[in-house]
Amino acid sequence: MNKQQISSIVSILILATLSFSAHAHTGIGMIHSFSDGFTHPWLGVDHLLAMTAIGVWAVVLGGRSVWLLPTVFVTSMLAGALLQFSGLMLDGVEIWLALSVFALGLILSINQRMSTLLATGLVAAFAIGHGYVHAAEIGSNSNLANYALGFLAATATLHVTGIVAGLFGPVILKKTQICFGIICTLTGMALLAGA
Repeated sequence: MNKQQISSIVSILILATLSFSAHAHTGIGMIHSFSDGFTHPWLGVDHLLAMTAIGVWAVVLGGRSVWLLPTVFVTSMLAGALLQFSGLMLDGVEIWLALSVFALGLILSINQRMSTLLATGLVAAFAIGHGYVHAAEIGSNSNLANYALGFLAATATLHVTGIVAGLFGPVILKKTQICFGIICTLTGMALLAGA
């Protein structure tokens, strides 16, 4: 693939991504079930990109990061949901999510290397915000456990999608990493502008 083809694909993906609702955080309706929780991450471009980016980044870092980053994300996401379920109020969470998409995109597009400790810390911080927002969407008479299991299962699925995208060899990984990083960075900038 030449640079012009890659540029065209990236442009199409960016436009397609931006045509989605910026966030799935409508606050409308009651969410009750596993399937509602599983669907939620697929409806918001911020969740979709950030969670897939974690999988791609895990492959880029290699070694134990392939399982560590997704595990830390899912665990920290649950912690963020529990913070919201317990009634803790966090301000600026939408900006937090937009920053997570932007930062993950920047890390991937410039191939920023960092220690496993720093990477897992960033992943945990991003995930707490995503978990908090997921939990904020649930209705008061909903089944918290089923809904949480649903969005955690969807998150793990998106991580695996990113991992699989990165496992097709070093040349494809590099192209995937850079293209996906640019998409996340530009989308994060658009989300920040709208936040």
